[in-house]
Amino acid sequence: MPSSYRLVRMLWLKTTMQLRTDSLRKLCQVSRHSSGPPAQSVTPAPFTSDRRATSRHRHVPLHTLPLLHPSRLHRSAPCLHLCRQASTTGGAGWYEGVADSIPVHVTEQLLTWVNQATGLPWWATIVCTTFALRTAITLPLGAYQAVVVAKVEGLQPEIAELAKRLHYEISVRAKEKNWTDKKCRYQFKKNLKRIVSELYVRDNCHPFKASVLIWVQLPMWVCLSLALRNLSLGLSEATTALQGELTVGGALWFSDLTLPDSTWIVPISLGLVNLLITEIFALQRREASKVQKYVTHFIRGISVLMVPLAATVPSSMALYWLSSSCVGLGHNLLLRSPRLRRLCHIPPMRSDSDTPYRDIASSLVAKYIK
Repeated sequence: MPSSYRLVRMLWLKTTMQLRTDSLRKLCQVSRHSSGPPAQSVTPAPFTSDRRATSRHRHVPLHTLPLLHPSRLHRSAPCLHLCRQASTTGGAGWYEGVADSIPVHVTEQLLTWVNQATGLPWWATIVCTTFALRTAITLPLGAYQAVVVAKVEGLQPEIAELAKRLHYEISVRAKEKNWTDKKCRYQFKKNLKRIVSELYVRDNCHPFKASVLIWVQLPMWVCLSLALRNLSLGLSEATTALQGELTVGGALWFSDLTLPDSTWIVPISLGLVNLLITEIFALQRREASKVQKYVTHFIRGISVLMVPLAATVPSSMALYWLSSSCVGLGHNLLLRSPRLRRLCHIPPMRSDSDTPYRDIASSLVAKYIK
């Protein structure tokens, strides 16, 4: 019986030692990938069937023996610390996530390529890139937006005529079927919505298509802004080398493009240009609705808030915002030209004029000066 007991105990100890050895081997493999020195393998003591050796170590349970030496555990601590630090920094905010996205990095490469291909200073690179992108992308979309808006305005007389006929037919049907006023209003709105949708499909001028310009221009504005921010702050190894070029790539009073404009000349100019664009759009609407008036006031508030914001960001970003607004103002005025509107096949509108620029200047003088 004692020999059987020793045999069972020996088998149990051998199995336990084998499991501990496998676990230790996995831990050593993990430690090789850490920043600290690699953990050395620990070979268990040879198992022996000697009764005296077994009895000598019987008072020390196997599960209480450490798998690694305390010094080894201490050396592997930096690996665990780095892993925890990486896991905590991985949950960055959405702003940093967008700034580190692929479109922003592609925009950084585009700006770097333009600067190296043209040999221009960085301030001229920003201005020329802004002009090229807005002319190649947003100007055609602006012309398409003008076509859609003109078609929608041209459909208003036809919609008004169909609404009158629909109102008459519903009144006749209401007398036949004894409809209530609520039922009549419901049928009128339902059928009028269907008729207007059919007209939009017929002329291919759904009002949602007029918002394509915003959905393209806004992401482009965000990508260029964040790309210039990354280049100015040198947040990565690739942008660190370019940060030195931006420190001397400015002109006039903003010689360092990585610092905010302390004179506030660029931010104030940005606010004035944005307000001018807003007022020109407001003058185009002769009979604005309440919603349009609220939207105009909201855009005016955003234009004013952009001034202190542009004074806190690097000058490269503020210069891009000013360049983009100036190019947008030029495109808006260009799309008022009767010759260009005929060239782009933009249907005539009630607000069209043979002398659009003279009319805009006289309207601004009459509204704000006299």
